[in-house]
Amino acid sequence: MKSLSKLSLFAAVVALAACNNSGDYLGDDVNGGFGANGNGTGGFGADAASNPTTAAYFNQVVGDRILFAVNESTLGAEATSVLAAQANWLVINPDFSAIIEGHADEQGTREYNLALGARRANSVKEYLVSQGVAQSRLQTVTYGKERPIEICSTEACYSQNRRGVTVLSAGAGF
Repeated sequence: MKSLSKLSLFAAVVALAACNNSGDYLGDDVNGGFGANGNGTGGFGADAASNPTTAAYFNQVVGDRILFAVNESTLGAEATSVLAAQANWLVINPDFSAIIEGHADEQGTREYNLALGARRANSVKEYLVSQGVAQSRLQTVTYGKERPIEICSTEACYSQNRRGVTVLSAGAGF
């Protein structure tokens, strides 16, 4: 019985240690980012979103995502407003790079949606570069319909899944 208790205690310690994320990844596609890079710039805690140099501020105040119309990769007025704020933040905070994710809704084939997601990510990247963000600080990735944040077959869900997400990482380049 003692060995079972020790094993349980050991498992609990290992599980808690796994919760300590000190990597450079500063985004969470589903929840809009969590900001932990081990050097204080990620921004945990209640005050993180009020510090304009943190990833939490970027995610919560600036905005880390934009939405697209059906089968479109062109940027609308609301999207360009958010992207202008993202570009401004990235120019002011040169210690961050970003991966731009392109997503699509579940309609259409996997191949079509991967291509559409790539076009969406590239539209975001091109806009940020046009606003002064160094191209070397930006990468794109497409997920097509593989990572929905809403799962149902209604327009309300589809509209949330047609998105571009800017995910921050510590470091000025890749």
